[in-house]
Amino acid sequence: MPPCQLLTPQTIPEAVALLSAADGSENVLPIAGGSDLLSEIKEGVVRSETLVSLASIPGLHGITVSGEELRIGAAATIAEIADHPIIREEFTALAQAAAGLATPQIRNVGTLGGNLNQRPRCWYYRHPLTNCLKKGGDHCFAIAGNSKYLCLTGGDRCYIVHPSDTAVALLAFNAVIDTAGPNATRSIPIGDYFITPSADITRENCLRPGEILTQVRIPRLASGNTTRRSLYLKAREREAGDFALVSVAALIDLQDSPGGPTIAHAAVTLGGVAPIPHRASEVEDHLTGQPISAIDPSHAGSLTLPDARPLTQNAYKLPMARNLVHRAIAQLLIGSI
Repeated sequence: MPPCQLLTPQTIPEAVALLSAADGSENVLPIAGGSDLLSEIKEGVVRSETLVSLASIPGLHGITVSGEELRIGAAATIAEIADHPIIREEFTALAQAAAGLATPQIRNVGTLGGNLNQRPRCWYYRHPLTNCLKKGGDHCFAIAGNSKYLCLTGGDRCYIVHPSDTAVALLAFNAVIDTAGPNATRSIPIGDYFITPSADITRENCLRPGEILTQVRIPRLASGNTTRRSLYLKAREREAGDFALVSVAALIDLQDSPGGPTIAHAAVTLGGVAPIPHRASEVEDHLTGQPISAIDPSHAGSLTLPDARPLTQNAYKLPMARNLVHRAIAQLLIGSI
């Protein structure tokens, strides 16, 4: 581990000031649990002379629930999210995504903010001796190299997939990300938070220099005659401690009607298939407004990723994604009867 200075601010404004003083320098980076950043530094993928720790800032911790929304601090651990009773009951897909993430040791130290902002797992980006496009080079080595784990859609010169499990679930719940920066605070719909390679090939999110993620807010389902069901499914090579080959978060809101329960709202989001968490809008449109008796989960799954453009080694992901969506919808419908 190269030597570096560790700064420990006690408040959000203090942390923002320390990061802002660095003027966006890559040698000054924020750190919370450090489960991803420290490995990057050890392996020589990134270099940092100064780390600004966010772990001791009380305002970044905790999970709180009001009548309108759930608030999760950026420094809340993945284990805390997986074990929280309200999240398990009302935001089941998020609890399942957190519970299946990495290993127990990592879930105990890894934070929500870190999971959302982690860097991609592409072998060529992670290799310290490979100067790929994302690191400022002039060539994507994955196109002619190993593309087994890369994206099916949304790639543009760079074909990473977003590695976060929690981001996929949060997109299904239409979460909002709050940030604090040197000039102002911002509230960003999660669908606008992540950046595709076509927008900026060097970044994965819209954080500005000196800006940090402070909390994630998720609206609760309004009381009434609507019932919500959600789940998260993840296909991976190993049973535990592995990133998703493909994952899906699926959600349906059911309302009673004369012809039986009807899907008033549906959300289907995918991980492992695009550089950002991917919304399967064709599937959502097909489900919304339909009585559950009219839904064919197999047909719904077949609508997944109509614009997929597999690379040489990752075509297997397309039937995997469609089958996972099929399974997710079938399980939600069975659970709703």
